Amino acid sequence: MTGRNPAKDKVAIAGVGLSAYARDRGGTTELALLLEAAVAAIRDAGLAAADIDGVVGGGLLTGGIDPATVVSALGLPAVTWWARAAPPIMNHLVAAVNAVWTGACEVALVYHSVYRVSGFSRSAAADPFRRRATLGLPDGRAAAGDGHTDAEPWSMQGSAGYAAWAGRYLAEFGASREGFGRIAINDRTNAAANPNAVLREPLTMVGYLGGRMIREPLCLYDMDVPVDGADAFIVTTAERARDMPAAPVLVHAAAMGMTAPPQEHLAAGLDATGQPLAARDLRAKSDLWLEDIDLFFPYDGFTVVALRCFESYGFCGPGQAGAFLADNWDAGENRIKINGRVPVNTHGGSLSEGGSQGAGHLREAVLQLRGQAGSRQVPGARVALLAPGGFFFNAQGLVLRAG
Repeated sequence: MTGRNPAKDKVAIAGVGLSAYARDRGGTTELALLLEAAVAAIRDAGLAAADIDGVVGGGLLTGGIDPATVVSALGLPAVTWWARAAPPIMNHLVAAVNAVWTGACEVALVYHSVYRVSGFSRSAAADPFRRRATLGLPDGRAAAGDGHTDAEPWSMQGSAGYAAWAGRYLAEFGASREGFGRIAINDRTNAAANPNAVLREPLTMVGYLGGRMIREPLCLYDMDVPVDGADAFIVTTAERARDMPAAPVLVHAAAMGMTAPPQEHLAAGLDATGQPLAARDLRAKSDLWLEDIDLFFPYDGFTVVALRCFESYGFCGPGQAGAFLADNWDAGENRIKINGRVPVNTHGGSLSEGGSQGAGHLREAVLQLRGQAGSRQVPGARVALLAPGGFFFNAQGLVLRAG
């Protein structure tokens, strides 16, 4: 399948760094968080500032920190490629992979930060569904004149849009909220073993169903948790990565999906969104598929996104994800184990570790495939499938393998 994917297994993630997540990091800045993660990633790869010749990143709401600021702050002396990318994390990673593969750079720093800027009430840190006020959406729609925000009750974008589609999912398939609940409970169970997770207390189905309703049918536990923090990764050729301190994690296949119209309020149906398109494109590019994976990381900014991932990627048919999760629920461990073997979002995902637009999913996959996930480690993990994006304008898919 090299015709569709000539870079298959030729580019690797060779370093990973974290600025720890918290509901409120207090007296710091987004740049400080980002630099902490970036320095950690560079050191993890056994490199120095002079080795970095590519930079790509951005942030959630205000555009984040631009590459020029990062180059200056880190003192990078010879950068030959840079790009600014909106989240989710695959926008950053795919850009870096393409740059390394084509020779635009040899070693790329990929960064992503989340920080609740002054437009937010920092006293709202106690509420996982913090009000997203005044700043518009991160994908440029506000700047283009489509300026509704999550804070406006008439908007179909963001949380309101996903709530509407979650309601349609339940109605169209005669499904129940227990399917959403198993996504949330699974994440919370896995988060208990992750010191970086901001929500680690146990969650039961009774607790989930009793959760405060935010936008019908999504409750407090169906939506990702706002945090302060940052992640960074080093991307380089597989050949060079093999000489670095940690075992390389190879980018086997990557895909993105968008189909017109990509707006939440205009999509014709769940089967007419970017998510199944990304899944089909990833399948066409990958030599490895569901029977080969040891880990699955569906995006869970909203539980309905993760639930639908199981259907879009072929674990089960449309409307069958709730039953699939029930059949693959490990009652003893209180979490999902696909075929009794494959865990899902081992770090706790966006719902419990913290909302990082897929950066946490990518970090956890790298650590697992390196064998560095501590008490969360899946024995012998060699292949990970990730779906780090939503339904509409940001659907994405990724297969990673241990090098």
